[in-house]
Amino acid sequence: MKSSNFCLTNFYTKDKTLRIKKGRNKTNNQKNKTSSSKAAVQNQELIASQNVIKAPVIKEPVIKEEIISQLIIEKPIITKPIIEEVIVEESIITDPIIEEVIIEEVIKEPIITKTILGEEDEKPIKKTNIKKETNLKKEQIMKFFEKYDSSKNQRVEILDLEGKIINESLRPKELTDEKVLEAYKIMNLSRNQDNYQNKMQRLGKMLSFLSSTGQEATEVGYAMQLNKGQDWFVGAYRNNAAWLTSGIPMRNIMLYWSGNELGNVTPEGVNVLPVNIPIATQYSHASGIAFAEKYKKTKNVVLTTTGDGGSSEGEFYEAMNFAKLHEVPCVFMVENNKWAISTPRVKATKALNFAIKGVAVGIRNVIVDGNDIFAVYAVVQEAIALAREGKGPSLIEFDTYRLGAHSSSDDPKVYRPEAEFQEALTRDPLIRTKKYLMSKNLWDEDKQAKLDNEQEEFIKAEFKWVVENNKVDLIDIFQYNYEKMPPLLEEQYQEAKEHFEKHGYERGGH
Repeated sequence: MKSSNFCLTNFYTKDKTLRIKKGRNKTNNQKNKTSSSKAAVQNQELIASQNVIKAPVIKEPVIKEEIISQLIIEKPIITKPIIEEVIVEESIITDPIIEEVIIEEVIKEPIITKTILGEEDEKPIKKTNIKKETNLKKEQIMKFFEKYDSSKNQRVEILDLEGKIINESLRPKELTDEKVLEAYKIMNLSRNQDNYQNKMQRLGKMLSFLSSTGQEATEVGYAMQLNKGQDWFVGAYRNNAAWLTSGIPMRNIMLYWSGNELGNVTPEGVNVLPVNIPIATQYSHASGIAFAEKYKKTKNVVLTTTGDGGSSEGEFYEAMNFAKLHEVPCVFMVENNKWAISTPRVKATKALNFAIKGVAVGIRNVIVDGNDIFAVYAVVQEAIALAREGKGPSLIEFDTYRLGAHSSSDDPKVYRPEAEFQEALTRDPLIRTKKYLMSKNLWDEDKQAKLDNEQEEFIKAEFKWVVENNKVDLIDIFQYNYEKMPPLLEEQYQEAKEHFEKHGYERGGH
């Protein structure tokens, strides 16, 4: 392996010196042909061939290359120049996660280190253990991002359609059966809420809304891992199950879908951004928040999500590029539900999948069965752990399906093939999770009926509160934008206030 790129030498080779000397003689002979002789030239060449001309003495330390022999790795690890210590900063391999580098490991090329030498004496390298500290267990590191290749459409799956664990070694130990049961109840609550809101919307008691039906395992699986009050969830508009899991009261969600922006006010200590309607702009918000968390050295992480249609937006790439450039603690997610309103995936992109789009900006990526609560939990757990340890962002594609309409104003039967829909029903995440719980004797149909009744009563009570409290003061249009109103806005506010007090909302209202 050539080492000229890694060190400076303080001498020339004999061959190079000889060529230089010959060149000088040739030039001198052309200037003064009569003063030279063949014997003199031969004598000079003889002297040059037997000696080495040294470069001028350099006062600054000379960097010398030292090759540790009998070491072979796939790619060299370059270390910073330092006296008596060897510190590994980063591997050349894209997005490396190094828990411990052991000198005795088998490699393919020599490790090259640099030491700084004094003007007179060379100081030897002090042998030290080369480690990068991490709170990840060794068997957890890059279990999924390294082993599953999106370029081959490989997908992480742990729970099969019959509710059986395919590979016990992949199951996250932290996701106990008790937690699975808790997650299932939230998934079921979100589904029942969607069904109830559909009825209210058809009766004209609620405005248009967007449901999470079919995507509950994905949303509960990632949201249940956030540290409340510390980590952030930056969602879109189809995240009902994630909102419930993150601590947003159901009445807030219903209030928002009833046209009241006060529903977007999150409780104290819940780091969830408001509903985001513009497609994929939330990626930029998330990247910025993650940048701030890194700057503050908090180890907090940010989760953000969009649909498959959102991956065609410019901010999808811009935000990820910024996040990777600064290695911010952000987990980007694409909930691939196969339809962007009425546009199928095949008419939206020629990319092999959505995870592979992370390659363009250098982000590690993986595809996950989004209807598998175990797979979702396991991969997001790894992505969050990597982000907390300063390993930068990840991109996860969740392979799921939108069982409901795009919104309550949409009729998917117009554009969605019935056979495709029926096939998707066989992969319903609620049925799959329910089968697992029943196989563990943790669930049965009597418990299901009881849960549905309890949740229906709760949902009705929440909606009753919304109906009774859905009052909007039009003067509020001036609020919540500035801590202190600018003079022009203050003038408009006073004028509007006087008008409404004199004439009421009937004149000048909506």
